[in-house]
Amino acid sequence: MQSYCSLIYLGIFLPAVMLVYSLMPQKHRRKVLLLASYVFFWLVSGKLLVYLLMSTLSIHHFGLWMASIINEKKSVLAQAEKSEKKEIKARYQRQLRGVVTFAVLLHVGVLVVLKYSAFLGTNFNLLLSALKAPFSIPIPTFLLPIGISFYTMQALSYLFDVYRETIKADRNLERLALYMSFFPQIMEGPICRYSQTAMQLWECQKITYSNMTMGMQRILMGVMKKMVIADRLNILIKVVFSGYDKYDGSVMLIAMVCYTCQLYMDFSGAMDVVIGTGEIFGIKMPENFRQPFFSRTISEFWTRWHISLGAWFRDYVFYPLSMSKPLKNLTIASRKHLGNHFGPLVSGSIALFTVWLFNGLWHGSGWQYIFFGMYHFVLILLGSIVEPFVKKGTEKLHINRGGWPYKGMQIFRTVCLVNIGELFFRANGLSAGIAMFKNMVTNFTFASFRDNSFYKLGMDRYDVIITIVAVAIVLFVSIQNERGISVRKSLAQKNVVVRWAVIYALIFFIIIYGAYGAGYVPLDPIYANF
Repeated sequence: MQSYCSLIYLGIFLPAVMLVYSLMPQKHRRKVLLLASYVFFWLVSGKLLVYLLMSTLSIHHFGLWMASIINEKKSVLAQAEKSEKKEIKARYQRQLRGVVTFAVLLHVGVLVVLKYSAFLGTNFNLLLSALKAPFSIPIPTFLLPIGISFYTMQALSYLFDVYRETIKADRNLERLALYMSFFPQIMEGPICRYSQTAMQLWECQKITYSNMTMGMQRILMGVMKKMVIADRLNILIKVVFSGYDKYDGSVMLIAMVCYTCQLYMDFSGAMDVVIGTGEIFGIKMPENFRQPFFSRTISEFWTRWHISLGAWFRDYVFYPLSMSKPLKNLTIASRKHLGNHFGPLVSGSIALFTVWLFNGLWHGSGWQYIFFGMYHFVLILLGSIVEPFVKKGTEKLHINRGGWPYKGMQIFRTVCLVNIGELFFRANGLSAGIAMFKNMVTNFTFASFRDNSFYKLGMDRYDVIITIVAVAIVLFVSIQNERGISVRKSLAQKNVVVRWAVIYALIFFIIIYGAYGAGYVPLDPIYANF
């Protein structure tokens, strides 16, 4: 079972879970979901399920440990004199900080060893070679569990929230295990907070006709994105990115745009299936996309793309760093010399740099991922620096920044910058990304279209037409959503004939035009590897 859009998941696994879940009394449904989640993880990662189990047991233990310290603190404070309370709070806070630090180092340490040890070891050996050292270190290799970055971040968010006392530590191991392992989200997220899904999962609502039909609609849309668009683009992208030196700049440009489209359709399609599956069971999961290609700035783009990841870095990295004593002192000093706009940017840039370094590394262990993170860091920082000058310039020129011509220019600029970032993200290494970008800029011709060699890259005219039609469907739905109109809710208000006609039309569109069978190579879930 390599994908949420696979026949095994949609045709066998999910219906079987729904059937058994529906037949069980409410108090046993949570056991069905937990067992299904562990079976699912075992099917995709085998014995590596042990890492998920260890992570779950670990956060349960550390959560209870912190809870005991918090309860003891409250008890002591209730009996203490007013003059003693500050010192008592500080003493217990140090204990809590020690526990959460140890827990975080443990989880992050496992992630670093499994995911980054080969990258770190290879680069360390390159450094030793440059220094002409007579030895090198062995490069370890480890099997990486599917979704480890996702469930590790869920585990850390639980620990941070218990530490901050925004939630209470859960004594119920079964409930915590279900929160950590719920099968639709385990491979590609979204990265849920305990407060968002744990209690919903525990309630185990009855599967209703309304939830099932709405969930199925969402799932079908996701399958269409994946099978009709993302999988169809896969051959062209693999051919061009693996043999980029054979093609001119126009092919580089097409491949770059196709990959950005593929990445969005694959990941947002998976999220449609994930959230639709949750909806069937009455569980409202956080949205992970909100029409990102209508963003006017790179900063806005990252509040609309992979929302749960951005929110995680904002709440658990950016804000804590920004509010730390050294950076607060730096902000105060910077304000005096640079003013109210540029002063906070000094300390803010340090926090932002950290976020984007981690963001790049989260996606993978390679220099192209670090470059990807630094690329967005620079763009966002530059946007903040030039904003006052842009505002002043547009006011002088009497340009309406709220008008559609200006908005359209901003959206086009943002889409271009995003595509360039994704070129480096997908390239087979940083040097390949630089070579592809250089080729696109310096060797831009239309020779591949004039001699029809473009159609030998894996997509014929038929594939191009089908892709354009499918993208147009997604674009229409996105425009409606951006206008605040839910296509699914609007469809639900239509009569039964119209509703089912649309659903069957989408099903047949997938069956007839889905990219599967001879000549097509299904795309493995991209984000499941991060």
